[in-house]
Amino acid sequence: MRRDSYQVVKRLMVTEKNVDMNPLNKYVFEVDKNSNKIEIAKAVSEIFKVNVLSVNTIRTKGEQKRFGTRSLQKKATKKAIVTVAEGQSIELLG
Repeated sequence: MRRDSYQVVKRLMVTEKNVDMNPLNKYVFEVDKNSNKIEIAKAVSEIFKVNVLSVNTIRTKGEQKRFGTRSLQKKATKKAIVTVAEGQSIELLG
C-alpha cells in the first residue's frame, strides 16, 4: 500500500539549529512514525522537486513534562534529516 507523499512528510522543521544546516544542503522534516527512508526520499523529491542524496532518521521518545501539579505526556515523533544534491535547495518560506 503506497501512501500519499503528504502523509509521509508532515512538516518542515524550522529551528535555528536546523537553518544552520541549510548551507550544507541538509533539511529537517517531521515524518510519519511508520515511514522508512526510501518512502521519505521519494516523498521529499516528489513534493519539493529535488534530488535526495541521503536520509537519516531520528526517533524521539514522548517525554513527561510537569507543570506544577499537572503532568503531560509529549508525543513520540520521528525526524528525518534529508541531504539534497549540490546546487538544489528547498524554499523555507514560500
